[in-house]
Amino acid sequence: MLRGAGVRGTAADWWRDAVVYQVYVRSFADADGDGIGDLAGVRARLPYLVELGVDAVWLTPFYPSPMADGGYDVADYCDVDPMFGTLDDFDDLLARAHSLGLKVIVDVVPNHTSDAHPWFAEALEAGPGDPARERYLFRDGRGESGELPPNDWESIFGGPAWTRVPDGQWYLHLFAPEQPDLNWRNPQIRAEFAKVLEFWLDRGVDGFRIDVAHGMIKHPDLPDTGLHQQISLLGRAELPYFDQDEVHGIYREWRELLDSYEGARIGVAEAWAPTSQRLARYVRPDELHQAFNMALLESPWSADGFRAVIDDSLAANDAVGATTTWVLGNHDVKRPVTRYGDGATGLRRARAAALLSFALPGSVYVYQGEELGLPEVLDLPEEVLQDPVWERSGRTDRGRDGCRVPMPWEGADAPFGFGPAGSWLPVPPGWAQLSVEAQRERDDSVLSTYRKALALRRELGSDGLEWMDAPSGVLAFRRGPGLVCAVNFGSEPVSLDLPGRLLCRSDAGADWSGVLPGDTAVWLAG
Repeated sequence: MLRGAGVRGTAADWWRDAVVYQVYVRSFADADGDGIGDLAGVRARLPYLVELGVDAVWLTPFYPSPMADGGYDVADYCDVDPMFGTLDDFDDLLARAHSLGLKVIVDVVPNHTSDAHPWFAEALEAGPGDPARERYLFRDGRGESGELPPNDWESIFGGPAWTRVPDGQWYLHLFAPEQPDLNWRNPQIRAEFAKVLEFWLDRGVDGFRIDVAHGMIKHPDLPDTGLHQQISLLGRAELPYFDQDEVHGIYREWRELLDSYEGARIGVAEAWAPTSQRLARYVRPDELHQAFNMALLESPWSADGFRAVIDDSLAANDAVGATTTWVLGNHDVKRPVTRYGDGATGLRRARAAALLSFALPGSVYVYQGEELGLPEVLDLPEEVLQDPVWERSGRTDRGRDGCRVPMPWEGADAPFGFGPAGSWLPVPPGWAQLSVEAQRERDDSVLSTYRKALALRRELGSDGLEWMDAPSGVLAFRRGPGLVCAVNFGSEPVSLDLPGRLLCRSDAGADWSGVLPGDTAVWLAG
């Protein structure tokens, strides 16, 4: 049975099978020498992305912000923070990307603003009952004098999801206190965000990655959950502040707006839902175009685990006529090399997982540095940690800075061409061996494997996936008449009776004898 079959992406629906590269702007390339990546730095490195073979670039937030959460606390949705440059720098980047054939997707952060946003300052000054407070979720507290939070909701970053203001009311923040949640039942919020989208669409962006797309509507009664460590249930259980049915009305409105522009502008949901079927609702024909499939990212390293995710995801998306969007890493999770076991084992598995994901029907996202085999940096000095998770957890959780260490480009000394001076997070000295320069001309490097696989991927048709018989611990499938992909999830070599000549191996091997080593993927011309 074929799964995931569909029309291969054309100019009108380029996103259906696109390879999208996530740029974490502050860690990609620094043009002005302040140690922080910027838009001019991204622009200068765009030819590298063309050489890699991607179709589009997703830029993390570059808007004015106090940076309480790396820019995901936005103070102005229609400008550029001086840390990253100017609107002219953005326009130059966009024009250069388009001239190179690259699409550009920007982050939009609609669940919450910064507490430095003028709306929140107005809400605090206005006081209880004022319409300015209706832009956010202010509530009276519980207890004899309102001294207790309105409910038991917990912040994703640790601690309660409520903060009390001097007049006695509390406001909701599902993330840091500096990130007050917006009230999306307020028509003014919907109208203002339509203007934000139009601002960037008019400048020519090709789409939006929607942060916390599952969280913009909360249950109207704000009920208790009765649960502790609620973050551990994200994407696994029903929660009254995530994946509420009413959120889909927002995306139907946004789809109409996106469709009113020429050039196939898209919406991409960062959405967590308890089931693949619930997640697929975000990509129904009249809603968004893509939703990140976090299930593959979370799957344990096993043939059964990966197959279950693949089957479930393809079936759910096929049911609504949508493409599946595969993700192995991003700026919020440990890098695949470390997640899959670290060291040589983790690297082998990460390379195999990448080759597997590239062979699947649908679109795929690559987080910067995955193509270099970068590991998580686990030993950053405490004094440089900036993720709010570090402080909010009482310094028990080091947070996400370890996957945000700047890219190594070239040279023998840190920060390896990231910029003319230092870097906002220290780059490990050993990364000299992992830099773009060190890997570019080596046929056995991770970078060369990515480049080869992504070039071959462009030749795949629109055929879906057909599973083939394989020994225990091995996955094998066919994509039409052109490709057979096999992955050995075990540690020992396995003999396989598979037809075809070798196209690519995750271990960069140059031949195929019918024996697949452990933790290795192979592509054959079938």
